Amino acid sequence: MARVRDPAGYDGQREMILSNAAQLFAQRGYAGTSMNEVAAACGVSKATLYHYVRDKHDLAVRIAEEHVQRLEAVVEEVMREHSTPEARLAALIRSFVAEYAVAQNAQRVLTEDVRFLREEDQARIIGVERRVVAAFARTIAEVRGEDATSKLGKPMAMLLFGMINWMFTWMKPGRELDHEAIGEIVADLFFGGVRAVALPPALAAKGDRATAGARKVR
Repeated sequence: MARVRDPAGYDGQREMILSNAAQLFAQRGYAGTSMNEVAAACGVSKATLYHYVRDKHDLAVRIAEEHVQRLEAVVEEVMREHSTPEARLAALIRSFVAEYAVAQNAQRVLTEDVRFLREEDQARIIGVERRVVAAFARTIAEVRGEDATSKLGKPMAMLLFGMINWMFTWMKPGRELDHEAIGEIVADLFFGGVRAVALPPALAAKGDRATAGARKVR
């Protein structure tokens, strides 16, 4: 009789492998990490490793894709639970800082190693990433009282990600300010200036001309 695989045991082992591989990729880079090193870090044989993943490429795909899918799930949850743009944006910032606190290695794989993947895998992962950015951009535009076509929504979203994506370079565990406190600081900092940002005069004038031209066409 065939042995029934324990789903919990299998999933737990798989998560352990992905976690250790993400740490190695974050420390050494995708190109600088071998499957032998991944197997050693996991305390398993290469044969066992290949029972869970096809190859190193498959490892990186799973790490990056599952991480960005989790971020999209966080966005969807926040959008459902908060009715006002201000509450949504504050919750998005705090939630993403909290996610990065436990998934900083996966975040580094997403930001630094996706370029090594096949084009179809890159396109799929980047597509999810773009939806996440678009949700932030729309929310920021709403906070500013603008519609979804705002020219500043996406740039400001990318500036916000610039604040939180690279926290791992200076944020060390055990410090007085933990990720929860930093999440509140980032939210306060961003809200303190989010409404003060304006398009440079040249770009604003260009937008006004384009709007006037569109009215004439109508």
